[in-house]
Amino acid sequence: MHSLKAALYLRISTDKQELENQLEPLKKFAKGRGLKVVQVYRDTAAGKNSVRPALNKMLKDAHRHAFDVIIVWALDRLSREGMSRTVQLIEMLERMGIGVISYSEPYLDTTNELARNILLAVVSTLAKAERERISERTKAGLARVKRSGKKLGRPPVTSKKRAEALKLVKGGMSKRKVARKLRINRQSINNWQKVGQ
Repeated sequence: MHSLKAALYLRISTDKQELENQLEPLKKFAKGRGLKVVQVYRDTAAGKNSVRPALNKMLKDAHRHAFDVIIVWALDRLSREGMSRTVQLIEMLERMGIGVISYSEPYLDTTNELARNILLAVVSTLAKAERERISERTKAGLARVKRSGKKLGRPPVTSKKRAEALKLVKGGMSKRKVARKLRINRQSINNWQKVGQ
Protein backbone atom coordinates (compact mmCIF):
# COMPACT_ATOMS: atom_id res chain seq x y z
CA MET A 1 0.00 0.00 0.00
CA HIS A 2 2.88 2.40 0.71
CA SER A 3 3.65 3.15 -2.93
CA LEU A 4 0.05 3.62 -4.05
CA LYS A 5 -1.19 6.93 -5.41
CA ALA A 6 -4.56 8.18 -4.20
CA ALA A 7 -7.22 10.50 -5.55
CA LEU A 8 -9.68 12.16 -3.19
CA TYR A 9 -13.23 12.70 -4.40
CA LEU A 10 -15.24 15.27 -2.48
CA ARG A 11 -18.86 16.06 -3.15
CA ILE A 12 -21.22 18.29 -1.27
CA SER A 13 -24.91 18.86 -1.89
CA THR A 14 -24.99 22.65 -1.57
CA ASP A 15 -22.62 25.60 -1.74
CA LYS A 16 -23.27 26.30 1.95
CA GLN A 17 -21.36 23.24 3.05
CA GLU A 18 -17.61 23.41 3.17
CA LEU A 19 -15.60 20.99 1.04
CA GLU A 20 -12.72 21.62 3.41
CA ASN A 21 -14.62 19.75 6.15
CA GLN A 22 -14.03 16.60 4.11
CA LEU A 23 -10.64 17.49 2.63
CA GLU A 24 -8.41 17.66 5.72
CA PRO A 25 -9.65 14.40 7.35
CA LEU A 26 -9.29 12.57 4.01
CA LYS A 27 -5.73 13.84 3.54
CA LYS A 28 -4.86 12.73 7.06
CA PHE A 29 -6.49 9.35 6.47
CA ALA A 30 -4.53 8.83 3.23
CA LYS A 31 -1.27 9.73 4.96
CA GLY A 32 -2.05 7.28 7.77
CA ARG A 33 -2.53 4.52 5.19
CA GLY A 34 0.78 5.41 3.50
CA LEU A 35 -0.99 6.69 0.37
CA LYS A 36 0.30 9.61 -1.65
CA VAL A 37 -2.50 12.03 -2.62
CA VAL A 38 -1.86 13.06 -6.22
CA GLN A 39 -5.22 14.61 -7.12
CA VAL A 40 -8.27 16.09 -5.41
CA TYR A 41 -11.59 16.23 -7.30
CA ARG A 42 -14.35 18.51 -6.00
CA ASP A 43 -18.02 18.63 -7.01
CA THR A 44 -20.99 20.57 -5.72
CA ALA A 45 -24.09 18.67 -6.78
CA ALA A 46 -27.63 18.76 -5.39
CA GLY A 47 -29.82 16.03 -6.97
CA LYS A 48 -29.08 12.73 -8.49
CA ASN A 49 -29.17 14.21 -12.01
CA SER A 50 -26.83 17.10 -11.24
CA VAL A 51 -23.86 17.56 -13.57
CA ARG A 52 -20.64 16.50 -11.86
CA PRO A 53 -17.65 17.56 -13.97
CA ALA A 54 -15.09 16.52 -11.34
CA LEU A 55 -16.47 12.96 -11.21
CA ASN A 56 -16.32 12.74 -15.01
CA LYS A 57 -12.73 14.05 -14.99
CA MET A 58 -11.78 11.58 -12.26
CA LEU A 59 -13.19 8.65 -14.27
CA LYS A 60 -11.22 9.77 -17.34
CA ASP A 61 -8.06 10.00 -15.24
CA ALA A 62 -8.81 6.55 -13.80
CA HIS A 63 -8.84 5.18 -17.37
CA ARG A 64 -5.30 6.41 -17.86
CA HIS A 65 -4.23 5.11 -14.41
CA ALA A 66 -3.34 8.50 -12.96
CA PHE A 67 -3.86 6.95 -9.49
CA ASP A 68 -4.39 3.55 -7.85
CA VAL A 69 -7.16 4.22 -5.35
CA ILE A 70 -10.01 6.67 -4.79
CA ILE A 71 -10.88 7.77 -1.27
CA VAL A 72 -14.37 9.13 -0.60
CA TRP A 73 -15.97 10.42 2.59
CA ALA A 74 -18.78 7.85 2.20
CA LEU A 75 -20.01 5.68 -0.65
CA ASP A 76 -23.03 7.93 -1.20
CA ARG A 77 -20.59 10.73 -2.09
CA LEU A 78 -19.45 8.67 -5.09
CA SER A 79 -22.96 8.29 -6.47
CA ARG A 80 -26.40 9.55 -5.53
CA GLU A 81 -28.05 7.60 -8.35
CA GLY A 82 -28.87 4.55 -6.29
CA MET A 83 -27.13 1.33 -5.44
CA SER A 84 -27.13 -0.01 -9.02
CA ARG A 85 -25.12 2.94 -10.32
CA THR A 86 -22.74 2.71 -7.35
CA VAL A 87 -22.10 -0.97 -8.10
CA GLN A 88 -21.50 -0.15 -11.78
CA LEU A 89 -18.94 2.51 -10.83
CA ILE A 90 -17.12 0.24 -8.37
CA GLU A 91 -17.05 -2.64 -10.87
CA MET A 92 -15.85 -0.34 -13.67
CA LEU A 93 -13.07 1.02 -11.44
CA GLU A 94 -12.22 -2.53 -10.36
CA ARG A 95 -11.77 -3.57 -14.01
CA MET A 96 -9.36 -0.65 -14.41
CA GLY A 97 -7.44 -1.79 -11.33
CA ILE A 98 -8.58 1.20 -9.24
CA GLY A 99 -9.60 0.58 -5.62
CA VAL A 100 -12.23 2.51 -3.66
CA ILE A 101 -11.97 3.28 0.06
CA SER A 102 -14.69 4.90 2.15
CA TYR A 103 -13.36 7.02 5.02
CA SER A 104 -16.47 6.76 7.19
CA GLU A 105 -17.25 3.12 6.30
CA PRO A 106 -14.05 1.14 7.04
CA TYR A 107 -15.57 -2.10 5.69
CA LEU A 108 -15.89 -0.47 2.24
CA ASP A 109 -12.35 -0.99 0.99
CA THR A 110 -11.92 -2.66 -2.39
CA THR A 111 -8.11 -2.62 -2.11
CA ASN A 112 -8.44 -5.73 0.09
CA GLU A 113 -9.29 -8.68 -2.23
CA LEU A 114 -11.40 -10.59 0.33
CA ALA A 115 -13.26 -7.46 1.44
CA ARG A 116 -13.77 -6.45 -2.22
CA ASN A 117 -15.34 -9.78 -3.17
CA ILE A 118 -17.65 -9.74 -0.15
CA LEU A 119 -18.51 -6.06 -0.68
CA LEU A 120 -19.33 -6.49 -4.36
CA ALA A 121 -21.47 -9.56 -3.63
CA VAL A 122 -23.44 -7.73 -0.90
CA VAL A 123 -23.76 -4.45 -2.79
CA SER A 124 -24.78 -6.29 -5.99
CA THR A 125 -27.50 -8.12 -4.05
CA LEU A 126 -28.73 -4.82 -2.59
CA ALA A 127 -28.69 -3.25 -6.06
CA LYS A 128 -30.76 -6.13 -7.44
CA ALA A 129 -33.27 -5.72 -4.61
CA GLU A 130 -33.40 -1.97 -5.31
CA ARG A 131 -34.10 -2.58 -9.03
CA GLU A 132 -36.87 -5.04 -8.12
CA ARG A 133 -38.46 -2.50 -5.72
CA ILE A 134 -38.38 0.19 -8.42
CA SER A 135 -39.91 -2.24 -10.93
CA GLU A 136 -42.66 -3.20 -8.47
CA ARG A 137 -43.46 0.47 -7.76
CA THR A 138 -43.59 1.22 -11.49
CA LYS A 139 -45.93 -1.72 -12.15
CA ALA A 140 -48.15 -0.71 -9.22
CA GLY A 141 -48.29 2.87 -10.55
CA LEU A 142 -49.20 1.71 -14.07
CA ALA A 143 -51.90 -0.60 -12.69
CA ARG A 144 -53.36 2.29 -10.65
CA VAL A 145 -53.42 4.54 -13.75
CA LYS A 146 -55.16 1.79 -15.76
CA ARG A 147 -57.74 1.25 -13.02
CA SER A 148 -58.51 4.97 -13.04
CA GLY A 149 -59.45 4.63 -16.73
CA LYS A 150 -56.57 6.63 -18.16
CA LYS A 151 -54.96 5.39 -21.37
CA LEU A 152 -51.23 4.75 -21.38
CA GLY A 153 -48.81 5.47 -24.19
CA ARG A 154 -48.75 8.09 -26.91
CA PRO A 155 -52.04 9.51 -28.11
CA PRO A 156 -52.96 8.30 -31.63
CA VAL A 157 -51.83 10.53 -34.51
CA THR A 158 -54.73 12.01 -36.48
CA SER A 159 -54.99 11.30 -40.20
CA LYS A 160 -54.67 15.06 -40.78
CA LYS A 161 -51.33 15.19 -38.95
CA ARG A 162 -50.17 12.06 -40.77
CA ALA A 163 -50.95 13.62 -44.15
CA GLU A 164 -49.22 16.85 -43.14
CA ALA A 165 -46.09 14.94 -42.08
CA LEU A 166 -45.89 13.03 -45.37
CA LYS A 167 -46.47 16.24 -47.34
CA LEU A 168 -43.62 18.04 -45.52
CA VAL A 169 -41.23 15.11 -46.08
CA LYS A 170 -42.19 14.97 -49.76
CA GLY A 171 -41.52 18.72 -49.93
CA GLY A 172 -37.92 18.17 -48.80
CA MET A 173 -38.03 18.69 -45.04
CA SER A 174 -36.02 16.09 -43.09
CA LYS A 175 -37.93 13.49 -41.10
CA ARG A 176 -36.20 14.66 -37.95
CA LYS A 177 -37.43 18.25 -38.43
CA VAL A 178 -40.93 17.07 -39.33
CA ALA A 179 -41.07 14.86 -36.24
CA ARG A 180 -39.91 17.74 -34.04
CA LYS A 181 -42.28 20.26 -35.64
CA LEU A 182 -45.37 18.03 -35.38
CA ARG A 183 -44.31 16.34 -32.14
CA ILE A 184 -44.53 12.84 -33.54
CA ASN A 185 -42.21 9.86 -33.66
CA ARG A 186 -39.79 9.77 -36.60
CA GLN A 187 -40.22 5.99 -36.88
CA SER A 188 -43.94 6.55 -37.47
CA ILE A 189 -43.09 8.65 -40.55
CA ASN A 190 -40.91 5.79 -41.86
CA ASN A 191 -43.77 3.34 -41.32
CA TRP A 192 -46.30 5.59 -43.07
CA GLN A 193 -43.96 5.94 -46.06
CA LYS A 194 -43.57 2.16 -46.32
CA VAL A 195 -47.36 1.68 -46.26
CA GLY A 196 -47.74 4.34 -48.97
CA GLN A 197 -45.20 2.69 -51.31
